[in-house]
Amino acid sequence: MTSPAENIDTQSSSLDTRITTAVQEGMPSTVADLSALVRIPSVSWAAFDPAHVRASAEAVAALATQTGLFDVVDIKQAKIDTTDELGQPAVIATRKARNGAPTVLLYAHHDVQPPGKDEDWDSSPFEPTVRGDRIYGRGAADDKAGVMAHIASLRALSDALGTDFDLGLALFIEGEEEFGSRSFANFLTENKDALAADAIIVADSNNWDEVTPAITVGLRGNVTFRLTVRTLDHASHSGMFGGAVPDAMLATIKLLNSFWDDAGSVAVHGLTSYAGETPDYSEEQLRAETGLLPGVAPIGTGTILSRIWNQPSITVTGIDAPTVANASNTLSPVVSAKVSVRIAPGQSAADAASAIREHVAAHTPFGADVVIDDLDIGDPFLVNTSGSAFGEAKRAMKDAWGVDAVELGVGGSIPFIADLVRVFPSAEILVTGVEDPHSRAHSPNESLHLGVFARSVLSEALLLARLNTPQC
Repeated sequence: MTSPAENIDTQSSSLDTRITTAVQEGMPSTVADLSALVRIPSVSWAAFDPAHVRASAEAVAALATQTGLFDVVDIKQAKIDTTDELGQPAVIATRKARNGAPTVLLYAHHDVQPPGKDEDWDSSPFEPTVRGDRIYGRGAADDKAGVMAHIASLRALSDALGTDFDLGLALFIEGEEEFGSRSFANFLTENKDALAADAIIVADSNNWDEVTPAITVGLRGNVTFRLTVRTLDHASHSGMFGGAVPDAMLATIKLLNSFWDDAGSVAVHGLTSYAGETPDYSEEQLRAETGLLPGVAPIGTGTILSRIWNQPSITVTGIDAPTVANASNTLSPVVSAKVSVRIAPGQSAADAASAIREHVAAHTPFGADVVIDDLDIGDPFLVNTSGSAFGEAKRAMKDAWGVDAVELGVGGSIPFIADLVRVFPSAEILVTGVEDPHSRAHSPNESLHLGVFARSVLSEALLLARLNTPQC
C-alpha cells in the first residue's frame, strides 16, 4: 500500500508530465501568436499612432478570451495623473478563486519601444523573422514574449487540468510601460478589487544566460529629466565673441561632466549605493554581452555587477543641439539634454531627485540659466525572498531548466512595481522574464531565444499548477 506522501509525489509527477507535454505541443501555435503580435507596431509614445496600441490590446484580449479560463475579459483605460487625458488601453481579465485557493496576477505589457532606423535592423522590425534559434522583431522579447508566456502557460494549465480548477487568476497586460506607465497608479486604484492577488508574476525581466534561469530580486529606480541650459538670448558670431562669451554648449558640457568622477563613477553627493552581494561576472562576459570595443575600458569601481545592480549610474541619452551637418560659426544660446539616472535599491526616487537638483545648482558654470523639467521618477525595489511563492517559483525554474535559478539584480527599472507594493502590500511579487543577455531589448535586432522562451513558459505553467494544488 502506498503512503499519502507517495500518492502526492505520484500525482505531482503525473501533473508535471501533463504540463510539460502541453507546453511542448503548444509551442508552434504560441510562436505563431507571438509573431502576429509583433506585426502590430504598438509603440505607445506620443508621436506614434495610438490606433496600433488599441489593435494590440484587442489582439491580446482575444487571446485571453480564447483560453476559456476567465469570467471577464475587458479593455480599459485610466486617466493620467489628475488630468482628463486617458492612458493607453490595457487588457484586464479575471477569474475568481474557489475553495480557498490563492489568486495569481499575471502582468506584462503589449506596447513596445520605437523601432529606430530600419537600416539598423537586419530584417524589418515589425516582420518577425527566425534566424537560427532566435526570433527577431521589435517586441519579440520586450514584452510581447512576456504576454505570450502568460497565455501559453494558461493554455498548458487548461490542457492539463481542464477549466474547472480552483486557482484564481487576474491578467493585466498594460499598454504604456515603454512610455512611463503614466496612468498605472490610477488604473490600479480604479481596478483594485479585480486585480487583488496573493502573488503577482511580473514577466518583464531577464535570465542569467540562455541555459540558466533567473528570478529578479532587486531593481534600480530611476530619475529622468530634461536639462536645459541658456547663456544667450540669441546666437552670436563665434569668431567675434568666442573667448569672452560662454555659449550654452560649453556650459552644458561642463555641467554634465560634473556628474562623474575620473573613473566614471557617479559623483553626485546624496546618491547612495546598496551593499548587496553579487555573483561572479567577468570583464570578458561584460564585453561579450555589450559589444564593448577592444581598448575601451569599463567604468566605475567595485565588482562589475555591483556597478550595474547596486550603484547609481547617470547616462545622457540625448542632446538637442546643432547637428554637425548644420553647424555654423555661432555661439549656441541654448542646449538641452535628456538625462537618465538609475538609483540603487534602498533610496527613494524623491530623495535622489532632490540630490540631483542640489548638485545641478551647485555646479552650474558661468551663472548660466538652467531648467530641469519633464521629470519622471520611479522607486527601486527589493524582493522579499522569504515567501512560499518565491520558493515555488525557484523550484519550478529548476525543474523546467534543469539548473538552479540565479537570484538576479537588474540595472534597469520597473517603476510601477512600487505602485503594486503600495496597493497590494501583502502580495508576493515575483519578477521573471523571457529575455537573455543577447536579446537587445530596446535596440535594433531585438530578439527572443526560442529555447529560453519554451523553458520560461514551462516554468510559469508548473508554478501555476503547483499553486493551484499546494504540495504538503
